Amino acid sequence: MNIQETIDRALKSAGLNTQSGPLRGVADTIRNALASAGLAVGAAATPAQAAPAGDDTIDVVAREVPTPGAQPAQSAEAAPNALEHAAPVAGQFVLRSHSAPAGTRAYKLYVPAQAHPTRLPQAGGLPLVVMLHGCTQSADDFAAGTQMNRLADEHGFLVVYPEQASGANASRCWNWFRAADQVRGAGEPALLAGLVQAVVAEHPVDPGRVYVAGLSAGAAMAVILGETYPELFAAVGAHSGLPYAAAHDIPSAMAAMKGRGAVGMGHLPGTPDDPRRPTRQAVPVIVFHGDRDHTVQHSNGEHIVRQATSAHAADLRASTEAGQVSSGRRYTRTRHTDAQGRCLVESWTLHGAGHAWSGGDASGSFTDRDGPNASAEMLRFFLAQPGQGASTR
Repeated sequence: MNIQETIDRALKSAGLNTQSGPLRGVADTIRNALASAGLAVGAAATPAQAAPAGDDTIDVVAREVPTPGAQPAQSAEAAPNALEHAAPVAGQFVLRSHSAPAGTRAYKLYVPAQAHPTRLPQAGGLPLVVMLHGCTQSADDFAAGTQMNRLADEHGFLVVYPEQASGANASRCWNWFRAADQVRGAGEPALLAGLVQAVVAEHPVDPGRVYVAGLSAGAAMAVILGETYPELFAAVGAHSGLPYAAAHDIPSAMAAMKGRGAVGMGHLPGTPDDPRRPTRQAVPVIVFHGDRDHTVQHSNGEHIVRQATSAHAADLRASTEAGQVSSGRRYTRTRHTDAQGRCLVESWTLHGAGHAWSGGDASGSFTDRDGPNASAEMLRFFLAQPGQGASTR
């Protein structure tokens, strides 16, 4: 065991969370001190730098979050004999990449301790949550802000964070606004679907319990994936996003975001008769949107809900409740349920909230700690779905 592993294991066994919060940099501080003494312990994280804003940023500028102490890009399934006496078994956050005709994308995969070969469930596999970041964000930034890895440790599921390449978009936005990236079998939807399928094939994942969620541009792409690959995803989570086919280029995207496009005029893009929109399967959707979001207007979230409810053949019953979390933030939640009482579409309007992940951690960009906790609520909604194998949709 090298020095870096010793440091990380010692901090983990002491119950200290060094991946986020006030202790996030403590491991790097220790490594830097040891390195100055001539001990090779690996490179420390680079200082935070502000990402430049580009004219093609279909989102807002986020600050760069330093990459945590990197782990080697290796198989998450370590040899059992190497970990037989290791207790507790820590989760792994590893860097990988996936190549397809549309290009190559890096991604980070979080594998919780429950996914270790000696601790797998007797039958079936683990759920997988796909997390798509917003413009200028990174996998590490989004993981820190949403704290989805912490929930993975608590509930036992895998998390994958695809990263947009700067060569594909200078501001690292997912290209949700391009018509070529709104179709099945091509562009970014095909690339991301292939990435997810590769993770499912290589790890102990239940293919019937794969979910996708995103923020802003990532939410818009999550909606596209639900539309173009409905057989792959059991549910979609959209935070501060846009409906399917809301735009076809940068000018129409800016108009849609500001509520001046088809959505703002009351027209519903991507209707069931849109030839790009599959009708064979409707995917459950949960939506979070602040009513003071001046980057992506709240009307976009409402139209995601309209698209989702119109996609289901059965009549859905809507029920609305108002609430308030301990921070004082008020919200309105609407649930659309079928005749069996199953919630297929759920929406949260966050009163007074802007363009940020609700209930997120300040260690990541674009987070609003006032809540409610979007990560926990999305996970609840996801796990409540019966899964693709049990569904008759």
